[in-house]
Amino acid sequence: SRIQVRLGEYNIDVQEDSEEVRSSSVIIRHPKYSSITLNNDIMLIKLASAVVYSDDIQPIALPSSCAKAGTECLISGWGNTLSNGYNSPELLQCLKAPILSDQECQEAYPGDITSNMICVGFLEGGKDSCQ
Repeated sequence: SRIQVRLGEYNIDVQEDSEEVRSSSVIIRHPKYSSITLNNDIMLIKLASAVVYSDDIQPIALPSSCAKAGTECLISGWGNTLSNGYNSPELLQCLKAPILSDQECQEAYPGDITSNMICVGFLEGGKDSCQ
């Protein structure tokens, strides 16, 4: 299947001048991905054409090791913004929040978290990442 990648995206309902769309040439899904548990929820996508960097389109630096619990992260996405119910925002949502320990993660989501997952957010509730 073909996947299109939208670079420089901010408002998913509007075609912006800052936005570039690229087709994929290679898609590599994790062989053990589970759509039920979301375990191994990672994919590699090779773009069919080169990307020209701009103020709105930049590569992300990959870490050389895993960040420790308590490290503040910037998380972003267009996922559900409601605890009860569903609201999908049109604008990219961003939040600075700490990485939770594996124990805190397991206690917050018993039976749902695997060793391949990370929890970022606040134990008291409120804002966090969707998955």
